[in-house]
Amino acid sequence: MTLFDENVSVAPARSAHRRRWGRSTVFGVWSLVVAMLVLFVLTFLPSPYVIQQPGPVLDTLGTSRDADGEEVPLITVPDEQDTPSEGRLDLLTVQINGNRERTPSWIELAQAWFDPSRAVVPLDRIFPTGQSTEQRNTENAALMSDSQLEASAAALRELGYTVPQDVVVGTIDDDGASAGVLDLGDVITSLDGAPVASVNDIRSAVQAGDGAPVALGIDRNGTESSVSVTPRLTDVDGQQQWLLGVGLTLTFDLPVDVKIQINNVGGPSAGMMFALGIIDKMSPGDLTGGQHIAGTGTIDADGNVGGIGGIRQKLYGARDAGASWFLAPRSNCNEVVGHVPDGIRVFSVATLEDSLTALETIRDGGDLDALPTCDSAAASGS
Repeated sequence: MTLFDENVSVAPARSAHRRRWGRSTVFGVWSLVVAMLVLFVLTFLPSPYVIQQPGPVLDTLGTSRDADGEEVPLITVPDEQDTPSEGRLDLLTVQINGNRERTPSWIELAQAWFDPSRAVVPLDRIFPTGQSTEQRNTENAALMSDSQLEASAAALRELGYTVPQDVVVGTIDDDGASAGVLDLGDVITSLDGAPVASVNDIRSAVQAGDGAPVALGIDRNGTESSVSVTPRLTDVDGQQQWLLGVGLTLTFDLPVDVKIQINNVGGPSAGMMFALGIIDKMSPGDLTGGQHIAGTGTIDADGNVGGIGGIRQKLYGARDAGASWFLAPRSNCNEVVGHVPDGIRVFSVATLEDSLTALETIRDGGDLDALPTCDSAAASGS
């Protein structure tokens, strides 16, 4: 009996395992190809977002580079009484990765999303529609200039100086209520016979008048007169407000020639730290007590500290620069709670006096637990 025919070759059957492995390989290859194509598309596809990240940190008691690249004191005052400081008073900045001309790729956004020191922000929030990068830079430069003046006025008043101020017409809307009535540079001295000392005085009185004509006392090139303007109801960010159609600014007659040298930084958020730096420069001793302190916040001439943007990025910038203490505007506490990086302690401040109290307590080793902090109660405004 013959069981096998020697002239017949029998090919072994393909195993089920090999067939499954082949299909898995094909599926894996196609998955990789699709993933690479998606990755390629996302690399070049524009996004409607930009990235906020920590920017340069500058010591207001130290130096900064001038327009020629030379190191000069960031703050200079005549007859400086300052004792060389062993500590630092850092101002903090935020860098924006992206603009309307070039937004970050989706891959960059994904990386930023998982980085607590960075934030993904809608493009329109940073660069409003119709505003170019150049226009934004110009606006931020103007805000920086104003913040330096207000900080100087606040610091000098804290030191006991008298600092007169005027409300001045800085811009006029061509189609606004004041067109043809007010001129650029007019100093507004009164409204309906009542003296005005701030922009808020005028805004509050105009809103309270509910559209009634207002009599403005003005000083134009040294000549005093009175003009009448009828406010117009205008939509401002979805709210109806009575407007005079002018941009008003404060000017100050500073009794001390304070100079602040800082380049390529815009916005008003360094105001409080400028004021602290000026006070340190004009006072004997050292406000820091050798400590590394950072902070942020706008300031007005009366010493009120206001909120700023990008505080989470500034917290990480302060930590990375080696600061142990951080002064945060009280109005930003809701953004601070739960986002303080390890190694830094935050105190909340609402006025220049609050900031000086915090510095004194840190310097003298006082009761730090007695200082206001950004806890859940502060964040909720209670």
